[in-house]
Amino acid sequence: MIKGVTIHPLKQIEVPKGNIFHVLKRTDKGFFGFGEAYFSQIKQGAIKGWKRHNRMVLNLIVPIGTIKFIIFDDRDDSPTKGNFQEVVVSPKTNYVRLTIEPGLWMAFAGVDKDISLLLDIIPEPHDPAEADSKDLDEIPYNFDV
Repeated sequence: MIKGVTIHPLKQIEVPKGNIFHVLKRTDKGFFGFGEAYFSQIKQGAIKGWKRHNRMVLNLIVPIGTIKFIIFDDRDDSPTKGNFQEVVVSPKTNYVRLTIEPGLWMAFAGVDKDISLLLDIIPEPHDPAEADSKDLDEIPYNFDV
């Protein structure tokens, strides 16, 4: 586990007319306020990343499909510097909220045969100047998708 990454199991409630998927309450660990929520789609085999947020905490949920998240720690003052963490999230097998603190690099890959959907809840409105990006080959990792 990388310091600054937490995994919060979420409830799914099965009901005959369609299931209910819990996401986030303001009393939950990992809630740092609300600024914006957005969805991002990813196709099977596609990879998005690398991105590092400098202020924002990410709260990532996958309500549809399967997504593999890869987190990399290059923070000088971190006890987990140089480590990677891989988390596969899916409502079928691992329905969780993945919380990633600022300063960590993150990429993600579509695993499901259909389009997967990710929900990100962030504590402030999106600001492109708040994040850094790198090409996939700038942080060597075998995504294996």
